[in-house]
Amino acid sequence: MISHVTEGEPPHNCKLCPRLAVFRSANRRTYPDYFNAPVPSFGEASARLLIVGLAPGLQGANRTGRPFTGDYAGDLLYATLLKHGLARGNYDKRADDGLELVDCAITNAVRCVPPENKPLPVEINTCRQFLSTQLSAMPNLKAVLTLGRVAHDSVLSALAIPKKDHPFGHGARHDTARIALIASYHCSRYNTNTGVLTEEMFDAVVGAAKQAATD
Repeated sequence: MISHVTEGEPPHNCKLCPRLAVFRSANRRTYPDYFNAPVPSFGEASARLLIVGLAPGLQGANRTGRPFTGDYAGDLLYATLLKHGLARGNYDKRADDGLELVDCAITNAVRCVPPENKPLPVEINTCRQFLSTQLSAMPNLKAVLTLGRVAHDSVLSALAIPKKDHPFGHGARHDTARIALIASYHCSRYNTNTGVLTEEMFDAVVGAAKQAATD
């Protein structure tokens, strides 16, 4: 059984971000069978690799209650993790599909689904406390893979690392005092459809992150 990284998770009815709380309440009425709550991290606190995305998708993690589960981004992410031995089992777009992560964990910079998949800066800043707590709660952490600029910058802020010295760029690696920070374009359908990110590019960056976590 997977033990989730539970320390410092937001409460089920978190009200720290009023706009997100209102949106969540509306979604509970529209989609009563959805998870519709801050999505907890997935994986073990003992993991050496942490993957950080932007926020839950309305029809993805907000529906299923597990990061990157139920939408295209999850299809690509979990297939790639399975290929690299960072997951085992079968990914079936459900939180109860039995999939397990191997030496890695997954979370989001913002835990609640935002309208139009666009969290506001104040919401990113407010939710960072949970990311900071998670980073501190992973004693074996050696590498963080950030999916997109927002996740990249939020991790830097959580670690009190200057952004100007650690710019975002696909495939960029920044070695800090504690961890190696690996950046990737987000594995969204939009990025893959437009050719911003190819499966080969994503495969390479996940492989680099795994290597950084095991060096």
